[in-house]
Amino acid sequence: MGFSGELVFGRSGRPLLGAPVFDGSGRSSDEVHCNWPRSGGWQTLQFHGDIIKNPKTTLRALVEWTGAPACVASVYDSDVAMAMGLGPDVELWEACLNLEKAAGLWQEVPDDVDDMNEWISTPAFAEAVGRKRAELDAHVPGDAQAALDWARSAGFGHSVTAASIQEVLRSRKVFVEELFEALLDRLGFPEAVDPESRR
Repeated sequence: MGFSGELVFGRSGRPLLGAPVFDGSGRSSDEVHCNWPRSGGWQTLQFHGDIIKNPKTTLRALVEWTGAPACVASVYDSDVAMAMGLGPDVELWEACLNLEKAAGLWQEVPDDVDDMNEWISTPAFAEAVGRKRAELDAHVPGDAQAALDWARSAGFGHSVTAASIQEVLRSRKVFVEELFEALLDRLGFPEAVDPESRR
């Protein structure tokens, strides 16, 4: 069973979990996990399950509290994620991660399909997945540029090309959480570092 929940990325000189939108929560490690930090106060929190009821509202509140760009990725079973970013001076952007798996999960199922196990072994299923994959892929160039503009508003990614971001959005990982981290890396944010290595 993979991870389902939200990955929240933002910048703060204090623990990000202390943001009012999280109710100053001292939640247990079973519910919230702090990933390796990035220099400059950039932090990633991993909220398990349905703790975050409205990712878009959470994102807006976090940007307002931190005064900095932030990102939230809603993850389903470690397979796919919908990432959205926002900044004080940057409009909301969204991007799908792990397009291949997303196409397989989100393809349109005809009304007359009674048995999903039979449906997924048919040529019609393969065609439906192909259509959904093409639909998702059509958004990649715009999503990549929007994500890059967002990173640049945070002071990063000025030497990065939109094409290299498209490459990440079209790539695949077994665990989509790794793809989220790879996207942040490619956008030029400081590398995540194991806190134990600094001791």
